[in-house]
Order: sequence, then C-alpha cells, then structure tokens
Amino acid sequence: MAAPGETPPKHTPGGWLAKIAPGVRKLVTRRETPDNLWEKCPDTGEMIYRADLEAALWVTPAGSHMRIRPAQRLAYTFDHGKSKSLTLPKSPDDPLKFTYGKSYKDSLAAARKTTGETDAMAAAVGEIGGVKTVVLVQDFAFMGGSLGVAAGEGFLAAVDEAVKIKAPLVVFTASGGARMQEGALSLMQMARTTAAIQRLRRAHLPYIVVLTDPTTGGVTASYAMLGDIQLAEPSALIGFTGRRVIEQTVRETLPPDFQTAEFQVEHGMVDRVVARKDLPGVLGSILRTLMAGRARARA
Repeated sequence: MAAPGETPPKHTPGGWLAKIAPGVRKLVTRRETPDNLWEKCPDTGEMIYRADLEAALWVTPAGSHMRIRPAQRLAYTFDHGKSKSLTLPKSPDDPLKFTYGKSYKDSLAAARKTTGETDAMAAAVGEIGGVKTVVLVQDFAFMGGSLGVAAGEGFLAAVDEAVKIKAPLVVFTASGGARMQEGALSLMQMARTTAAIQRLRRAHLPYIVVLTDPTTGGVTASYAMLGDIQLAEPSALIGFTGRRVIEQTVRETLPPDFQTAEFQVEHGMVDRVVARKDLPGVLGSILRTLMAGRARARA
C-alpha cells in the first residue's frame, strides 16, 4: 500500500510472481479475441462460429444463404476451386461529376478501399462439371452491386470471352439496381447487356443466370431475367421495386413470401431453387447437356 501522497505502485501482469520467475508474464498476458470469430444469423439472430459457417459455404443452420464475395463464389463454383481471372476493362470514374451530400468520386474511393475491388463485377474462366465456362459475379458489397458503366463493360467483356473460347456464360446476380450517380449512362447498360446476350444466342452458347440475394431494379429488368435457364438460391429476394412501394401503389397487403425465390418459381419467373452446396453439380449437369446439344446441332 502506498503512503499518503505517494503514487500507488503500477500493477503488472504476474505481480510478485513475475519478480521471482520473469517468464511467467508471458503466460498470464491477456489474449485478444478476434473481432470476426462469430457471425450473426440474419434470420434468427443466432451467433455462429465463423469456422463452422465457412465450412458450410456461409449457409446458417437455419438455412439462410448469407451474401458472399466474388472470390468465395468463384471458389465454390468451379471444379476444385480453380479458375483464371479475367481482366475487365476500366471505364471513366464519375462521368457526370455527380454530388449529392457526398461526391460520387468519394463514394467510389470508399467502396474500393472497403472491398479491394475496382467495381461491382468480377469474372473468371474455369471448368464446371468438366465444361469450360465463363462465370461473372456481381458483388453486392460494392455500392449494392449497382449497375453502372464499369459493370456494363464487365458484362460485355465476359460475353466477348465466352464467344471467343466458345464457352457458356454463367452470371450470378446481386444488385440493388442501376447506379443513380451515373444517370442515363447507367440505364443504357440495360440495353447494352441485353444486346450482348443476343451474341451468345447467335453463337448457340448457353446463358445461365443464378439469382442471389438480392436481385432487384434495373438488373432484374434486363440481363437477370434473360437466361436460357433461371436458377436461384433459397429465399433470395428477387423483384423490381420494393415491397412497401408496391403495397402503397396497389393498396393491397402482399403475401409474406412475396418476391422470394420460391414465390418466383411458383409463378413461373424462375426455373428452380438450388441450395448453394448443390449449385456446382446442377450447373455442371445443365451445361453438359446444353453443350452436347450444341455439338450435335453443329454436326
């Protein structure tokens, strides 16, 4: 104990025992717990051990298919997780010098710093079920996967590569819609991507769409709904505009499952709902069948 007016002695890990055996301090030093050791299930709020979640391909015990990044999607989709990345073309940043509260240029810089990507599209070439395939993945983490000029250029580059190597194109969609900061230039990408799909059709190459959570807005109104076959992950939100806006417009209460992948299958907008772990097998089977049919037709 310190005498009156004296500064109390500073406590050190190990205390008096450390003076006798200096090495004890290393044994009693507090260990920091990693911040990302646990993840919360978006449906139940349950805390899930991250390693278990990764082993389950980011599908919770409740069956919720959590949003994943392009690198994970590509690794889960291609045979043995092996693929070769495609370099996507660059496009001018902030063509309209858009500012609303925060400048578009600052928003882009923040998204790039957070995600490590230049924009919302990533593409690679590899094999799915033994079929050489081009895969394009939309990254919702990058400004909500919004469709702008760069994303449109990425889509066209993936189509070009598919036509060049005579391979099918698989697109995983995830988007909040068109990128408002690019105005009409963003809306033009809906027409450009739609026209690009026709190149695949003329080359008799399969175009498969896998709708993931969420797929909305102008993306739904263009390339997301033009697949030869439409697949979706369980419970993915799929629609054009939000539930609240529709209810206010039609003045009706919509069903609880409205705009889910299952609802879209029931109403003929989607062919099949496929769990994430089953997607590689289902895609491989579809691609082998369609490419075999293409080969017979050409013969």
